[in-house]
Amino acid sequence: MMRTRPLKVALLGCGVVGSEVARIMTTHADDLAARIGAPVELAGVAVRRPGKAREGIPAELVTTDATALVKRGDIDVVVEVIGGIEPARTLITTAFEHGASVVSANKALLAQDGAALHAAAEEHGKDLYYEAAVAGAIPLIRPLRESLAGDKINRVMGIVNGTTNFILDKMDSTGAGYQEALDEATALGYAEADPTADVEGFDAAAKAAILAGIAFHTRVRLDDVYREGMTEVTAADFRSAKEMGCTIKLLAICERSKDGASVTARVHPAMIPLSHPLASVRGAYNAVFVESDAAGQLMFYGPGAGGSPTASAVLGDLVAVCRNRLNGATGPGESAYAALPVSSMGEVVTRYHISLDVADKPGVLAQVATVFAEHGVSIDTVRQQGKDGEASLVVVTHRASDASLTGTVEALRKLDTVRGVASIMRVEGE
Repeated sequence: MMRTRPLKVALLGCGVVGSEVARIMTTHADDLAARIGAPVELAGVAVRRPGKAREGIPAELVTTDATALVKRGDIDVVVEVIGGIEPARTLITTAFEHGASVVSANKALLAQDGAALHAAAEEHGKDLYYEAAVAGAIPLIRPLRESLAGDKINRVMGIVNGTTNFILDKMDSTGAGYQEALDEATALGYAEADPTADVEGFDAAAKAAILAGIAFHTRVRLDDVYREGMTEVTAADFRSAKEMGCTIKLLAICERSKDGASVTARVHPAMIPLSHPLASVRGAYNAVFVESDAAGQLMFYGPGAGGSPTASAVLGDLVAVCRNRLNGATGPGESAYAALPVSSMGEVVTRYHISLDVADKPGVLAQVATVFAEHGVSIDTVRQQGKDGEASLVVVTHRASDASLTGTVEALRKLDTVRGVASIMRVEGE
């Protein structure tokens, strides 16, 4: 039997995502009510610019006083899609204090203060859901914390930023340089006017922190995530990748150590074999590859951004939270019982592709090989080309720690025969 009294929803933010959430709530009202077991009513919309026309939203619902809206006391669920740290953090905790559960898409806030927000939700017996914070419409957070709750996850590796994947895919498929590909992404609306958060890896790092925390039942903050942007990736790097049967992606990688005693979380460009499922992810799409003990290898794929995909994830959470509300229950909260230490990047072990500018004369390869050996880094393959006294030397290593590779490169720079280090890139997915 359906309850007749509606569940009231307050919407914080009415931009691209928020307006789509409001539209779906209105156009799919009957279906949502049937799925939840009660009608859902949009009770208020907090915005910064009240004079802007908002199709389908009655003017009387619009307010600039977000604090008053979440303090009303009759609000069942607050949907936060304004982003940033403040005032979002204060509004969410205030919502809990005044009896509302929260659905959020705020990856930056969750990566920085997720533990405190979960604690506030638990203190007041309310839900905090955030499927839309990572990978847009792709169901990922709920499978990790519910469907795989009985499994042991060892690695989560994925493309979690559509802007950077579009740029790198364009560089790969057309031979374009970074700036040319970025300009096209901007013209098509895939990149913001200021693309720093995307291309420097800040957006992906926030998502990596959230994924690592859920996957490994350990609190991982944004500051724990190693971050390296993709602005230095060149067309020459893609040519080298193709010669190895690889492509280049900006990856978020969260993994347990071999002994299971620690975890790492990192974001950086990497070469991956064309045979790996992530290599075929094109355009602005996202995909996340999960490796676990029992389930084995799983991949989640789909649109990772945009108003409609993100709103889909928000509405999925809204339905779940409303159902919990009707049943007088809450869904899964934070699981941080493992409390594993987060290791530094220096302890990460992977393969490396190093391109050196060297003098074209006898003995150079022997000198370079000696430096690698002295630092305990084993060489897999070497390729050398040169003329007129100048040459390039491409070295691909076996697996080595980041710290040992760093020491190797520092020693290489001191050789008279090494004119410079053109590029260093990790090789993943093998």
